[in-house]
Amino acid sequence: MENYDFRLIFYVLILSVIGIFMVHSATVNEVEDGLLDTTQKQILGVGIGIVCMIAISLIDYKKVLKFAAVIFVVNVAVLIYVKFAGNNYLGAKRWISIPGFGTIQPSEFSKIAIILVGTAFLCKFREKINHVIPLFAYLMIAAIPCFLILMQPDLSTTIVILLTVIVMLYLSGISSKWVYGVSIVVAILAVILLFAVYQPGQTLLNYLIDCEVLKPHQLNRINAYFFPGQHKDLVYQQTNSIMAIGSGQFFGKGLNTTTYESVKNGNFLSEEQCDFIFAVVGEELGFVGSAAIIVLIGLIAYECIRISRASNYIGGLIAGCSIATLLAAQSFINIGVATLILPNTGIPLPFISAGLSSLVSSFIMIGFVLNIGLQRGKLELNRR
Repeated sequence: MENYDFRLIFYVLILSVIGIFMVHSATVNEVEDGLLDTTQKQILGVGIGIVCMIAISLIDYKKVLKFAAVIFVVNVAVLIYVKFAGNNYLGAKRWISIPGFGTIQPSEFSKIAIILVGTAFLCKFREKINHVIPLFAYLMIAAIPCFLILMQPDLSTTIVILLTVIVMLYLSGISSKWVYGVSIVVAILAVILLFAVYQPGQTLLNYLIDCEVLKPHQLNRINAYFFPGQHKDLVYQQTNSIMAIGSGQFFGKGLNTTTYESVKNGNFLSEEQCDFIFAVVGEELGFVGSAAIIVLIGLIAYECIRISRASNYIGGLIAGCSIATLLAAQSFINIGVATLILPNTGIPLPFISAGLSSLVSSFIMIGFVLNIGLQRGKLELNRR
């Protein structure tokens, strides 16, 4: 067990415990008619997640990669089911009900499925990945769940997955020509976006809405980000989030603060237990608590990269570093939204935000990273 990374487990558990306290504080005034309230569900999620993490860490990830295609197909099938029979909440259809258990969000597990199938594909076609057909096939595989998730709609999760897919390609050793090409395309798209935003009447953006490429609420969020002074009602939550974070000052107001001015007691935010949990952290734990959470997330990402780089197998490097990228990108987007660095979009903060699906999927990913370290250790032991 000398190669079992207990530091990574320690960081994850500390972050999860903080998450339980923050979720409880954010939902202390809720009235729950079901069997479990949000805090109890969070504790249950951490418990299930720990069991899954340990179990996955003891299964050779190379054997799991052999079933990556099956896992991927099952996940796509569930996403299709969500499209037609999923639960609708606030205009989004992302969840399915499980009798006696509650709801789960399949898109959270799509992250795992895409990392696994992408790793398996890139390991098999690594020598040919610079050829057009294998590269196109890889992108099409990733595009299927991304399209289904985007249609829910869930733009933030789609962006996180796409970033992870690009990083996986880079780790596989793709030619710098492709990297430069993609960078140029992204730069061109960014210029087009800026042109479309500042275009009189926003003709191009409205055309995209007519073609159902862009949703009206997504355009509203883009406008609110670029023109906050003209759309104060659309940045209302983010403005309140910033004030809440600032009001915590250095040490915060303390857990379970009961002042009416707090974001949870004054109803100044919606979904503060999930999308805006960082606002509650900033208000109640202050700069110290906020910085501690960012440092812990950074340490988790660092440990994932460190373990993966020491792997003797390219699949370990790709999978582990992709997981680090995904967790870091998701954290950046969540905190960026809470601080108005990014446009408003809903995505959970790993190990902190309420959400059983997000918690369990994050623990599963950590389990894979732990196993990458264990497999390296077994190889070293066999050599001795």
